[in-house]
Amino acid sequence: MRTDVPSTVARSGDKAVRTWKETHDSAVESYGEGERAHRTAFAALKHTHEKVGDNWAPKEGGRRGPSDEQAARPTDKALSDPLPTAEGVDEKASVKHLREIARQLDIPGRSTMNKADLIEAVRKANRRATTAARG
Repeated sequence: MRTDVPSTVARSGDKAVRTWKETHDSAVESYGEGERAHRTAFAALKHTHEKVGDNWAPKEGGRRGPSDEQAARPTDKALSDPLPTAEGVDEKASVKHLREIARQLDIPGRSTMNKADLIEAVRKANRRATTAARG
């Protein structure tokens, strides 16, 4: 089940793997194999999961929906005029939850960070953790 999925998805729970694979397979039928199918699968995953370190975890309280402004946009707009993404960090999460994620990732100074700073710090820590896991 964990073959043919990106490494961060492979290190995640079964639901994350299933979500990515099912969406990817459907997208391949619609768009063909390639970048668009991968983007579609990650977009679906980001509606139910958030990136925590080097894997994907269910969103706080089972919340569903887009994690950032780019994910909330209609597909045509998102493709023709893309915005930066939060790279899997749930921008809609509470500050309390973001601080908990920052604690799990051992981010220093988290208790005094505002929401934007927490999002950026978690995003950077996630990148570092993913790079280290692949290394």
